[in-house]
Amino acid sequence: MASYCLTVTRLRLALGSGARRLHVSSAFSAKVAMSRFEPNSSVNYGKLHENINIVRQRLGRPLTLSEKIVYGHLDDPVGQDIARGRTYLRLRPDRVAMQDATAQMAMLQFISSGLPRVAVPSTIHCDHLIEAQIGGVEDLQRAKEVNEEVYNFLASAGAKYGVGFWKPGSGIIHQIILENYAYPGVMLIGTDSHTPNGGGLGSICIGVGGADAVDVMAGIPWELKCPNVIGVKLTGSLSGWTSPKDVILKVAGILTVKGGTGAIVEYHGPGVDSISCTGMATICNMGAEIGATTSVFPYNHRMKTYLEKTGRGEIAVFADQFKDDLVPDKGCEYDQVIEINLSELKPHINGPFTPDLAHPVSEIGVTAKKSGWPLEVKVGLIGSCTNSSYEDMGRAASLAKQALDKGLKCKAQFTVTPGSEQIRATIERDGYAKILSDVGGIVLANACGPCIGQWDRKDVKKGEKNTIVTSYNRNFTARNDANPATHAFVTSPEIVTAMAIAGTLDFNPETDYLTAANGEKFKLEPPTGDELPSRDFDPGQDTYQHPPAEGTSLKVNVSPSSNRLQLLEPFDRWHGKDMEEMRVLIKVKGKCTTDHISAAGPWLKFRGHLDNISNNMLIGAVNIDNEAINKVKNLLTGEFGGVPDVARHYKANGVNWVVVGDDNYGEGSSREHAALEPRHLGGRAIIVKSFARIHETNLKKQGLLPLTFADPKDYDKIRPDDKISITGLKTFAPGKSLTAVIKHSDGSQESITLNHTFNETQIEWFQAGSALNRMKELQ
Repeated sequence: MASYCLTVTRLRLALGSGARRLHVSSAFSAKVAMSRFEPNSSVNYGKLHENINIVRQRLGRPLTLSEKIVYGHLDDPVGQDIARGRTYLRLRPDRVAMQDATAQMAMLQFISSGLPRVAVPSTIHCDHLIEAQIGGVEDLQRAKEVNEEVYNFLASAGAKYGVGFWKPGSGIIHQIILENYAYPGVMLIGTDSHTPNGGGLGSICIGVGGADAVDVMAGIPWELKCPNVIGVKLTGSLSGWTSPKDVILKVAGILTVKGGTGAIVEYHGPGVDSISCTGMATICNMGAEIGATTSVFPYNHRMKTYLEKTGRGEIAVFADQFKDDLVPDKGCEYDQVIEINLSELKPHINGPFTPDLAHPVSEIGVTAKKSGWPLEVKVGLIGSCTNSSYEDMGRAASLAKQALDKGLKCKAQFTVTPGSEQIRATIERDGYAKILSDVGGIVLANACGPCIGQWDRKDVKKGEKNTIVTSYNRNFTARNDANPATHAFVTSPEIVTAMAIAGTLDFNPETDYLTAANGEKFKLEPPTGDELPSRDFDPGQDTYQHPPAEGTSLKVNVSPSSNRLQLLEPFDRWHGKDMEEMRVLIKVKGKCTTDHISAAGPWLKFRGHLDNISNNMLIGAVNIDNEAINKVKNLLTGEFGGVPDVARHYKANGVNWVVVGDDNYGEGSSREHAALEPRHLGGRAIIVKSFARIHETNLKKQGLLPLTFADPKDYDKIRPDDKISITGLKTFAPGKSLTAVIKHSDGSQESITLNHTFNETQIEWFQAGSALNRMKELQ
């Protein structure tokens, strides 16, 4: 079997109906014609099989599925030191995907590297810059006009450096990956925290920062700390009002927002087969909310059917032949095991303000009343990368149809976000879009929209307390609409639709009645919907731009006067000494996500201009000194100012600074701007109780020092007006702690121990000033 090699090529075929032709070129190699052509897109199942056997023999034990795929992509399976939770692995991912907001900085960094062309198949997806305002058609057209400069940059950079370009309107990156690029056994990295969505198709898909993507695109082995593996055993089967979303909402309640940090969540057990492929993707998608490196399901017949329906039947043929490599070994061991009986699982709703505050739908009304949360649902929003599958839309439409048959429409505002052009075209063809529109829904563009704060919301004023329910994945304060008083709850599309019809948070569709237009009382029947369209998918408009075979002569222009794009200047190297008497820019109190560090929403337009977007640095963080947001004391002038303003003043006066933070600092989105901005404005170290995985890596990549208190209680020792020196940098080494000398304003001082997770390569990044600087040194 090891001799089999699967080469995946993607070619748009003009077949009228959108059918895709498959061609087997030989007994040992299959060329699969799918929607997009990638000349060097290949996975060698034989090589994966060979590497798995090498590692299994070395370790002398059965392997989990995630270990098989991760270790199967080792750069050196024979010599790599492998120890869960301890060693750093050097890996060779198969491809890279970037959404437009993060792709700007990733491509700017790649341009700075001086390399002529990407070394692995890579794509850019335009999904983040489209603001929801009126409706899909109008919003898309406005986005094309407003973001023309950025889209032209990404398209031209993609053409020059060999990167595929999915135009605005194509859909959300994760849905496009599931439909086109994910398949069992592939390893993909994406510059978005919800890249793990691809785990629903048996892939190891990991969210990273742009600098990590540059490494892979440059052909450099990519580093990942060897993950622990959390097993989630599923028994029973889903039915009624319970959906795949409820699995991850339950898991989030168990593990919390940081319980998956440093681990891959691997689902297994007999209950898996009751979940659709896109349902598995939903579960994996929201694994980002528990801090997991990624999540994955074992290959099964549901994935095979999805591959066939999306024009990739030949991949399924080869996956069947290598199925033993795409499921966990019998007797494999997990670091932690959670068991969930799907037959007993009830519908859940999580929130507000954090995705791990889990409630059964049957209890949310009582809890809301006790907590003073608004019961009226102002807006229900379905879709997004988490829940926009054909099955999701069909189940929501089945409820909308019941309401319409009784003469009802939604009491709340209702929006629908298709995940891709293919989903939009198919639900329009099959009548789902009309039903959802008739019940009061507005169909938005195929884009992220309100899920990431791209929502021009008009129905409430900022500061007005209100409730919304969404089928999204993340509900941090002010994330969706920039209103910190909005209570956002995350649940399934079915529950969102039911609550939008009822107009109230305390509506339990399993037990509560609605009143029809004629006064009759009735209950909604449990939702139903086909897993996949019986007539195959309608691909819709062709929105993909393939790069030319040769792009050397092409130009990528960035205007020096642009306020949207800015070429990068290298960061300064480490000066070779300890860092002395740095100021505390801000001591952050409580939760500090990447949304707090580098807000999205209206700031997304500056993602390609480091200096401009740095004006949002930490403007959402709470200052422990005065409980205020974006108000810190400038210790050089004695006056209070915005966080980025004070940072700029310190930098202009040659004063280095640090940030002090709490637990799980930097949770949430993968956005590397949350690391680039403090580096650009003169920051040197971020000292916290604990870090979220992606943010810690991003900080290292940009030459900053992410450090943790050896004793978390030492957080309390640091005062906002302290000066901090970090010593031990001349002998900086893996596993060797550093020391912080804290000089208080009263003249006293004390020392505390700071831990780090740097390895030798990462220390070289710090010494060079950034990973990009180090890459250029090695060319």
